[in-house]
Amino acid sequence: MSPPFRIGVMQLTMEPVEEMIATGQALDRAGFDTIWLAEAYPWWRKHQMEARSSTVTSALIARTTDKLTIGWGIISPFTRHPVQVAMDARVVQELAPGRFILGFGTSKIFLNNALMQTNKTLGPMRDAVAIVRGVLSGDEFRYEGDTWSADVPAQDGADAPREVPPVYVAATAPKMQALAGEIADGCLTPSITTPAFVRYTRENVKSDIDIGCTVVASIAATRDEGRDGAREIAGMYLANKVQNIQGAADTLLDLAGLEQDEIRPIADAMERGGRLAAKEQVTDEILDKCRPIAGTPSDCIEAIQEYRDAGCTHVMLELWGDRRHEQIELFGREVLPRVR
Repeated sequence: MSPPFRIGVMQLTMEPVEEMIATGQALDRAGFDTIWLAEAYPWWRKHQMEARSSTVTSALIARTTDKLTIGWGIISPFTRHPVQVAMDARVVQELAPGRFILGFGTSKIFLNNALMQTNKTLGPMRDAVAIVRGVLSGDEFRYEGDTWSADVPAQDGADAPREVPPVYVAATAPKMQALAGEIADGCLTPSITTPAFVRYTRENVKSDIDIGCTVVASIAATRDEGRDGAREIAGMYLANKVQNIQGAADTLLDLAGLEQDEIRPIADAMERGGRLAAKEQVTDEILDKCRPIAGTPSDCIEAIQEYRDAGCTHVMLELWGDRRHEQIELFGREVLPRVR
């Protein structure tokens, strides 16, 4: 059965905890399906933002919302042993029964910050997914992997859930996307996903799983104001692609029609003056290539439909700015009822 079409928001965990909780509550009130917590890493400190744990934050948001599904989008299996991941997942499951998604991704930024390097990602991901599912099943579980192993007794009599939540894998490269299609309930794409990259992902996944797409977004009463709101988050992520992520990200940029030389001034501006300086370097042409869900409600509805037609089943909006809760309310009132 094909997954339902859903719309959520991707929340970077580099803001004060109370602000992130308030955003979760605003999404809950507005009728969004999901909040995805993108675990921010210490790289953001040089841009005056502090990294915070997704697993801890997710529990706090779960406790203060009623309908919203909370997703880890993503945590890296290299940050925590998969047995520990399962223990963290149990907390969110208890606080938000039936509304939790566990998302794994390699996260090269974290590997850089932790001075860890590895060319092996497929094997570790396979191990991580197998172990976290095995532990959360509640059954006796033993696993010998190439990277991680586990030996966990059965849950007999313990006062805890036994459900295994959906497990998603974040993937940019074709081999990891194919692995997601083989072992996961969903595949998550990175920021600056375009409809062309959605189609590319569908071809690689080769299965009818949920495709969650991270898309630059902003909404306002006027088109210019809405598009302007998308420039800052676009600039932040384009700078990130230049400074931290090479290789697989090149395909992402190629399919958007973007070249490294074209976006390097954005990265240089971010290094010199932070995200607002980077925003000034995001021209209309560059923003158009990012294919944002941005502008007026009508513009956003049209853009969401384009992503849906390309094969996206789970839009994950990247909203940013001081008026984010107003944007959430406007999306909920003017867009969500028209795209479901």
